[in-house]
Amino acid sequence: MIRGIRVKAGLVRWLLAASVLQPIEARAEWQPVEQVQTYTVTGSSGAALYGSIGERGPELAGARAVAHTTFKLTWTRKYERRGNACVLAVARPKLIITYTLPKPATKLPTATQVSWATFIAGIEKHERVHGDYIKEMVRDIEAMSVGLSADDDPDCSKIRVELTKRLGELSARQRQQGRDFDKVEMSEGGNIRRLVLQLVNGP
Repeated sequence: MIRGIRVKAGLVRWLLAASVLQPIEARAEWQPVEQVQTYTVTGSSGAALYGSIGERGPELAGARAVAHTTFKLTWTRKYERRGNACVLAVARPKLIITYTLPKPATKLPTATQVSWATFIAGIEKHERVHGDYIKEMVRDIEAMSVGLSADDDPDCSKIRVELTKRLGELSARQRQQGRDFDKVEMSEGGNIRRLVLQLVNGP
């Protein structure tokens, strides 16, 4: 959170959906889907636009966000019995990342448009770093998952418990990355604080 400013950014929601078992090739190539959604803000000055963000931004944990990044992650997994062991032979992700950003309702005065363009470019760049952390996490999960095995597990129950544990560890690491990044960006002199002040104090 930007202390002293009643708006925070970069909050990430989490959704790890249940796996679907289908026979496909392991380690098949995949690409994340990245999309941008906008919410409308009004005003003809930087201060007015930021005030509108505070009124209309997505509400997260009781506060309004400037922007945020969410994702939906589902997996196609195939478990195989090999002797008395169980092996996770296939783990293919489907990842959709959504960046939510503010957008002015009408054309802005030229000077304000220049300030806004700098502001929104910086905000989107910040959110896409969160997106990079999410993609990194998914690749780490994929690398960890494929070939994971458990001995004496003919019904493939032990391996699911171990997988859940490892997923939790990787998810926690990604969330901490995001928190650490936000802390730097929103600290005194940080990039997000600078962008906000330039917008509010500009034309």
